[in-house]
Amino acid sequence: MKTRFKPKYSIKKGDQVVVISGADKDRTAPKTVLSVIPDEKSPKVLVEGVNIKTKHKKPNAQNPQGSIVKEEAPIALSNVQLWDAKAKAATKVRRERKDGKAVRISKKSGEVIK
Repeated sequence: MKTRFKPKYSIKKGDQVVVISGADKDRTAPKTVLSVIPDEKSPKVLVEGVNIKTKHKKPNAQNPQGSIVKEEAPIALSNVQLWDAKAKAATKVRRERKDGKAVRISKKSGEVIK
C-alpha cells in the first residue's frame, strides 16, 4: 500500500468498539481493538473476544505435544462502531482541528475521543 495516500480510519488500536453485525453482534458490550489491518479493498480489525477461531499448532521444540489454540480472527472494519462511554451507545465520528491537531469527536455526545 502506498504511504502517500494512507487511508484514515475512525477506529484505532486500543479503542472501545461494539460489533454491529455478524455472528458476534452485541451493541451493548464494548470490546477492545487489538489491531487495525489497513487494506485498500477491505480494511479489517482484530477485536478482543470476537470471531474466535480454533488453530491447530504443530509440535515444536517449545511445545513437543502440539496443541489446539483458540484465537481471534479479523473482521471487517465496517462491522464495528466506536463506543461512546458518556452516551453508553455506539456512535459515529467526525474530525476537527483543535490547536493544530486533528481530533476525533463523537457525534452523539460531542466529546473528544482520546
